Amino acid sequence: MGLDCLWARLGGVNRMDVRLIGDGGVEERSAGELAALLHHGDGLVWVDIPSCDRDAAHVLSEVFGFHPMAIGDCVERNRVPKVHAYRDHVFVVLHAPERGERGHVHWVELDQFVGRNYLVTVHGPVNPAVDPETALRETRAVLARIKAGRLRPATPFELSYAVVSALIRRQEDYVEAVTSDVWRLEQRVTGGRVGDPEEFLTDLFRARHGLLAVRTMSAQSGAIYGRMSHLSGISPGGQRLVVDMADQFDRVRSVADGEREYLQGVIEFYQTTLTIKSALVGQGLNEETKRLTEASYTQNEEIKKISSWAAILFAPTLIGTVYGMNFQHMPELHWIFGYPLALSLMVLTSATLYLAFKRRGWL
Repeated sequence: MGLDCLWARLGGVNRMDVRLIGDGGVEERSAGELAALLHHGDGLVWVDIPSCDRDAAHVLSEVFGFHPMAIGDCVERNRVPKVHAYRDHVFVVLHAPERGERGHVHWVELDQFVGRNYLVTVHGPVNPAVDPETALRETRAVLARIKAGRLRPATPFELSYAVVSALIRRQEDYVEAVTSDVWRLEQRVTGGRVGDPEEFLTDLFRARHGLLAVRTMSAQSGAIYGRMSHLSGISPGGQRLVVDMADQFDRVRSVADGEREYLQGVIEFYQTTLTIKSALVGQGLNEETKRLTEASYTQNEEIKKISSWAAILFAPTLIGTVYGMNFQHMPELHWIFGYPLALSLMVLTSATLYLAFKRRGWL
């Protein structure tokens, strides 16, 4: 595909925005002027690509001569920040957090090519769950400052510094928002208004996940700019800006770490509260179990006594029942020792059973 065909296809604002920044401010230029601006124009060229499709990737390759791997990183989503130094430019991948539904963290990617007289900002593939306009927040804010005369970047690194500083502010705002969530969680714990435990644990997890995500973004980005500060191809002015950006990322990381420790304290306090409540419930159950055991023991002892006396009284009752039968032929009724023997047998049997039960502790 020829470049002349591409210019017509890339002229829309949603495909590629070409701007020339100079002493007079910012001028909107067409994509067809890009090659001339890069090779013969004065001022700083800023190319902003909302979405890097195949046509935009072709321009990055044919007009700028960027490495295929770097262009591939613009087309595909990158999970971690990165930096690659080339002969005449530096390629950087960064991320900003965006809160989704119920506290989920979306990673919004921003890719940059920082060259001698140009800055190319490419907004990486945006998660379908995120509004595409969200990815343009930093670049649009910087453009508004330039148009209002509040910012006059003279070098690509100065322009990149403004864009990255806006991205860092988004990270700071996210940490501040999660901090408010953590404070509300703490109030629910200390005030005894936890509510649904499962929902509360979910809120704790999402707050921790959010802080960890921002902490990871800022720490990895800070490490990248720390590496960039040692590159020999960057001017002294650019080096100072790179060091400052590394410090800004480190500051966000430090704040996120502090809030994460604060949240950990809330989690530990909640766990301690649950442990104490469980111990109190367990103690109550133990006391109830002890009471039931004692009642069961007392009942068993009473049953033993009743059973013992029933057995003692059963023996004379049985003997008396035999002698009380009205049969015609009962020789023992006419025996002279029958009555004394029956009484003696009753007393002896009852006494024997009484002593046996007494020895067993039933009486």
